[in-house]
Amino acid sequence: MKTKTQIETQLRRKNNSELVKTIIETKKKKKWEEVAGILSGPRINKVGVNLDKINKEAKEGDIIVVPGKVLAEGDISKKIKVVAFGFSEKAKEKILKAKGEVLTIIEEIKKNPEAKGIKIIK
Repeated sequence: MKTKTQIETQLRRKNNSELVKTIIETKKKKKWEEVAGILSGPRINKVGVNLDKINKEAKEGDIIVVPGKVLAEGDISKKIKVVAFGFSEKAKEKILKAKGEVLTIIEEIKKNPEAKGIKIIK
């Protein structure tokens, strides 16, 4: 896991204001630091996770955190909460159709600052 200093150094190179805000919020909370470390990394290492991988690794009622973008490949058959930096439109539709919940990372930090019950998928 990266130190706060490493995250801060990498944060200075970011131009996307939404990404910078998200990294700052995640860095403030001890339990969310792993997500901050992943988001602050180089763009080539950005995480993109398809719905079929989420469906395979999640159980009914889980809170899944994707420190990147959720993509629409595959289907989702469980009622879960998916928290991510970004979503493709199709992925959002599929999650909502399966009675799931879609939130940004900042929204989830406000609701769950202690990161209780989250499962990070990269």
